[in-house]
Amino acid sequence: MHAPDPNISQISGRIRPLDDAAINRIAAGEVVERPASAVKELVENAIDAGAGRITIAVAQGGKRLIRVRDDGAGIQESDLPLAVARHATSKIDGSDLLNIHTFGFRGEALASLAAVARFIITSRPNGSDAHELRASGGEVGALRPAAGPKGTTVELRDLFYATPARLKFLRSDRAEMQAVTDVVKRLAMAEPYISFELIDETEAPRTVFQVSAEAGDPTCALAGRLRHILGAEFVENAVALDAEREGLHLTGYAALPTYSRGSAVHQYFFVNGRPVRDKQLIGALRAAYMDVLSRDRHAASALFIDCDPKLVDVNVHPAKSEVRFREPGVARGLIVSGLRHALADAGHRASSTVAGDTLGAFRAPEMKPRVYQMDRAPSPRGYPEQRTAALDGFAEATARFEPAPEPATEALPLGAARAQVHENFIVAQTTDGVVLVDAHAAHERLVYEKLKAQRAEKGVASQALLVPEIVELGDAADRLLALANDLAGLGLVIEAFGTGTVAVRETPAILGAIDAKPLLLDIVDELDEAGGSTTLQARLDAVLSRMACHGSVRTGRRMQADEMNALLREMEATPLSGQCNHGRPTYVELKLADIEKLFGRR
Repeated sequence: MHAPDPNISQISGRIRPLDDAAINRIAAGEVVERPASAVKELVENAIDAGAGRITIAVAQGGKRLIRVRDDGAGIQESDLPLAVARHATSKIDGSDLLNIHTFGFRGEALASLAAVARFIITSRPNGSDAHELRASGGEVGALRPAAGPKGTTVELRDLFYATPARLKFLRSDRAEMQAVTDVVKRLAMAEPYISFELIDETEAPRTVFQVSAEAGDPTCALAGRLRHILGAEFVENAVALDAEREGLHLTGYAALPTYSRGSAVHQYFFVNGRPVRDKQLIGALRAAYMDVLSRDRHAASALFIDCDPKLVDVNVHPAKSEVRFREPGVARGLIVSGLRHALADAGHRASSTVAGDTLGAFRAPEMKPRVYQMDRAPSPRGYPEQRTAALDGFAEATARFEPAPEPATEALPLGAARAQVHENFIVAQTTDGVVLVDAHAAHERLVYEKLKAQRAEKGVASQALLVPEIVELGDAADRLLALANDLAGLGLVIEAFGTGTVAVRETPAILGAIDAKPLLLDIVDELDEAGGSTTLQARLDAVLSRMACHGSVRTGRRMQADEMNALLREMEATPLSGQCNHGRPTYVELKLADIEKLFGRR
């Protein structure tokens, strides 16, 4: 005989309906996870009401107080009791749950909030008097007249007091406040023509976040709003998006690869203006940046997809934070192709923050006490001898610099090559500054783009080896041979040569003479890292990237002036050449004014 399960009620096995208060508290557990969820629901209601200004006040991260005030249409006196009734809404009539044009449509939020907090709603429609309705723990009071401005104010006090178990799962006041701020910022991005203000009233009222309504066309308004929220650097180092495919329209901004981040917290997605967190969209963004970012870096972006509401289902999650597209492949393809085209159109451009980081890395030399000539030991012959030796060394160094180009040459975006230092870095002069180029990283990107272009056109041209190179790979040989046909399309022809061994018969012609064994080992490593989480196309792109590394200019090779200038001109003509295959910058541009500041000349 088994002991009774303490988690199962032993009172009765009969089925009976729950009372409304219990139903609302259960619903609140789905709709209102934390204070930020309550703020989200109330602000979305304000947006749906046509508000031009929304003010949010919170105390103790929203646990003690949440107040949302708007200047929208307001709620009629007779409708106020229905506002806190479950499944009562003005947003839809229930006939078509796919044709949703508003943030809210479930009719659950206010009823849920009234069930778990001390709730007050005050509203005054245009041309009418204000009225107030109070509720506490699901018990709704009587409607009564009140004073208030046009619009609606909803106040929640002691959130989850009616469900104390939920309070134990809330985080610190600071963490909850951060979550509230994030919600407000996301909604502010979605609605640039609305003013938002977030105030912390835990102690003395303090404005945490504030943006005014933007003006102008939607593109300019969004850029202005993102400038306030994500910073001017993001907008200056991002490309604008505008692409369409099969009824879906993609707009927004995506940062250059060299403006990448160490985490994905700066990735924002909106579907028909609704902030969402969707794994499919995140995966599409990652795929779009796949060959310009390393796996430990993340793109910064604010992407907006607009479409007919019937093409997307927003009724798949109680918190409406997830969506489901009727044709998910179309949405993914739109993001991947739209982003790749926009990044390609940016050409060789790299983010301006690269130069700032470079300047920040410079350190002024430690100043030693000045030694005056009168304090030096007399040395009639020693001083000229020391001076001659120093100048001889300087003359030897300057002999490696190329003569100055014609002024017209200096007007080119990446300037004219002046020198090569440490047998890798090219120093070029522009009309108003200096460009420092990582030759290996830049050439790696150029070779990679050529390989991709060849593959797309007619397959990568290969060169046959006079004597096949035999490479022992052990267990990895089988994994590589499984892709033999696909690798042949990339100009790499291999075949089995006994157990754990392959014979390399042809290599990509663009790579020149290479050592096949390191190339195969790198390709195996790349396939192991990618695993089965990416498509075959993505894995083959990664293989091309590894090949490009083997065919690029090696660090330690001295380049002639014409070679360096040819590299610079090719970078200017090649999309995405501002970053290597792993997202690192290929060049740094320093303006003359910044260089002069380093030396205290400004």
